Amino acid sequence: MSETTPYRRVLVKLSGEALAAPDGYWLHPPMLAALAEDIAATVARGVQIAVVVGGGNLIRGARISQAGWIDRATGDSLGMMATVMNSLAIETALNAAGVQARTMSAVSMPTICETYARQPALHHLDKGQVVVLAGGTGNPYFTTDTAAVLRAAELRCDAVLKATQVDGVYSADPKNNPDAIRYDRITHDEAIARDLKVMDTAAFALARESRLTIVVGSVHAPSSIDAILIGASVATRVVP
Repeated sequence: MSETTPYRRVLVKLSGEALAAPDGYWLHPPMLAALAEDIAATVARGVQIAVVVGGGNLIRGARISQAGWIDRATGDSLGMMATVMNSLAIETALNAAGVQARTMSAVSMPTICETYARQPALHHLDKGQVVVLAGGTGNPYFTTDTAAVLRAAELRCDAVLKATQVDGVYSADPKNNPDAIRYDRITHDEAIARDLKVMDTAAFALARESRLTIVVGSVHAPSSIDAILIGASVATRVVP
């Protein structure tokens, strides 16, 4: 392939909602297959890939705790387990696409998947395996966005790619505000000061401290992950 990407190792952050079927069912096999093929194309370029996926297609711990019938820590624990289910589904789709993948969970589930540890994860990446990182940070009160940036920093990734519902970072929600401005490039400080909602403040702050670039693009574009990384698809770069 003639196109290249400037990144050697990338952490891809996916929302759980991206995996849901149009009828609301928690998993959509065609979407899983398309994501797996997309990641396979990126791996074929020699890029090492780690993946963090949310659990919002199954449960949102913070939301149910706000309803008052369950405490936040327990709600977040349920959310962490949801990410394990999504991660195993992604691992299976990647293997079916011919890419070796391994799920590692911050919440220890040794009969289901490997427990996350930094050195083994680095070893798997160096072998060309896709590492699917489940269980968030393993602690309540932290989003999977923060977990993604944390793991990217630990694993010496060159960038975090957040594949989301829109094609970049906007000054406001473009679905609700047709006058919202899309940024091609913005700094972490600007994202925090303007309270941009594409990632939570803790994730932006950690990325700033770690000097990690965050690339934000649409998961719905054709070959979205591969196209964004080679610059063939519209995206916003949030830089130090």
